[in-house]
Amino acid sequence: MSGYGDGEITLAHKVLPALKPGMLCLADRNFYGYDLWNKARDSGADLLWRVKKNLRLPCEERLSDGSYLSTIYRSDKERRRRSNAVRVRVIEYTLEGVAGAEPIYRLVTSILDPSQAPAQELAALYHERWEIETTLDELKTHLRGSKIILRSKTPELVRQEFYGLMMTHFAVRGLMHEAALQDGEDPDRLSFIHAVRVVRRKLPRFVADSPLRREKRSIKRCSPRSWKKESCRAAAGRYHGVSSAR
Repeated sequence: MSGYGDGEITLAHKVLPALKPGMLCLADRNFYGYDLWNKARDSGADLLWRVKKNLRLPCEERLSDGSYLSTIYRSDKERRRRSNAVRVRVIEYTLEGVAGAEPIYRLVTSILDPSQAPAQELAALYHERWEIETTLDELKTHLRGSKIILRSKTPELVRQEFYGLMMTHFAVRGLMHEAALQDGEDPDRLSFIHAVRVVRRKLPRFVADSPLRREKRSIKRCSPRSWKKESCRAAAGRYHGVSSAR
C-alpha cells in the first residue's frame, strides 16, 4: 500500500523480499521485466509469469510436454553479445471454447524441468491467479459498496480505513471457509455477496458492548455484603478511572 503516485511495479519491488524458497510466484504480463524477474528469482522462489506476445523468446530447445527453453536478456545489445543471459522455460497455449479468450497465452517460468511441473499443470495453475481479481472486486464493490469512496481525509486514516475493510473481508471469508468445511464444499463455490448479506442481517442481533458498560454491570451486581470483595472494589476503581479520564 502506497501513495497514488506509486505504480504497481514500484510496489512489486517492495513485495519481493517476502518471497522464499519453496514458494511459487504468479504475476500478470504487466509485471514482467528483466530486472524484476532476476530480483524475484534471487529470492529462491519459483516463478510463473505471463509475458506480452511481442517479447522475443526464440525456441532454443523443445521439451517433451510442448514447452520450450529460451533465453532472456536485458537489452538487444546484451543479446548480441550473449551477456547476462538468463535461461527460462516458455509455455504457450490457447483456450478453446472459452468466450473472450485471447488467441494465445504465453507464460515463462524458472522451473526448467518439465517433469517437476508439466506445462498443462502450470497453465491451469496460472489461471488461479484470477482469484485475486475476484477478491479485489469483492472488496471494492460488494463489501465497501458501489460508488462509495473512502471517507477519510488524511493518509493515516485512509490506511486505517483500508485495513478495516481488509479485516472485514478476511472475517467474512473465514466464515465462508468454516461453512464450506462443515458441508464438505469447495469454498470457491460459495457466494461472497450472499455471505455479506447474511452477516448484515445478523448484525442487529449482536448489541455492541464496551468495557465501561461491563464495569457498570459488575458494580450493580455487587451487593452491600459483597462490597468488601476485592473484585467489586477493583470494578469500582476501574469504572471511576474510566469516568475521570473522559
